[in-house]
Amino acid sequence: MLRNLSIVFILMMSLIGGQIFAQVNLKDLREKPDSKIVNADTIKENSITQINVPIPKLGLEVNYWKHWTKFGLNANQASFSDNWNSGGVNSMSLMGLFWHKADYTRDRLNFVSELDLKYGKIKNKDQLAKKNNDRIFWDNKLSYRFTDKWALYFAITFESQFDVGYSYRRNSEGEEYIYETTSSFMAPAYFTESFGLEYKPDKSFSLRLGTGTARQTLALGDKAKPLTVEEYIERYPENDPIKSNQVKWGLNAGENFRNDLAFQVTANLDRDLSKNLNLKARYNLFADYKNLTDPANRLDLTLTARITRVVNVTGSGILVYDSNQSGKVQYNQGLALGILFSLPR
Repeated sequence: MLRNLSIVFILMMSLIGGQIFAQVNLKDLREKPDSKIVNADTIKENSITQINVPIPKLGLEVNYWKHWTKFGLNANQASFSDNWNSGGVNSMSLMGLFWHKADYTRDRLNFVSELDLKYGKIKNKDQLAKKNNDRIFWDNKLSYRFTDKWALYFAITFESQFDVGYSYRRNSEGEEYIYETTSSFMAPAYFTESFGLEYKPDKSFSLRLGTGTARQTLALGDKAKPLTVEEYIERYPENDPIKSNQVKWGLNAGENFRNDLAFQVTANLDRDLSKNLNLKARYNLFADYKNLTDPANRLDLTLTARITRVVNVTGSGILVYDSNQSGKVQYNQGLALGILFSLPR
């Protein structure tokens, strides 16, 4: 038994001695708190090299311009056999159109330029060819938005037509002939400068209130200018003589320029009623400050239904009341099938 106790005692002492030895060796390996692992003198000055990572240039630029363009051709045709007893006359009409709009928007500044060109002719059997549409319209507007819906604006508009317009009559044999010239390029022509407030609640509608508006009416050239009694007899010797000097577009015989100061209201609507149906309208009221009770009014409406990507049906109408042109309301309406290309698609 004593022998066994001796063996256990020897083992215990061995374990205790081993632990003490290990602790002593680990203590020797520890660094003192004030020791220096790296000698500062060994660090070379500027030994750390700065690396510049190249940043690629993407070449991105902000484009503040937007452009839309439409151009196309509308046609109408009807023909009847010689024995067609329900009535009718052979006819054909063609109309070309071009429309472009440019928009520049940066912060609160906006500039819009809109150009609308139309020209068409119709030919009926046993009649002279006549124009059924003729319009040059160019509107430019600069505005500064001071709230989300209101802006100050300045606009310049030009309106005229391309071709000569005539009035027609028939002789004793029933043949149609040109009676007199009624209009031509730059006769009349209108330049309108307008300044005021614009209300624009969304992109499809705008309303201009032009408190300061000036309009110049021009009749250039000799083809359609207002004539005196003597000038009319000299130009149209076969026509019935007129009893007094002509007055056209507010211009007396011998005048080719007139300036008016007025209050103007202009409303524009360009809205998609559905995916393939668009309504475009423009209403303009021009009230001369000399006679506010007799303003000039013009309403243009165009309804376009898209059948395919390029084929469309267009219905259009114009209502005009201007006492300087006529004492009655003038109107024009048309329905046509045609092709229309739009950019961007």
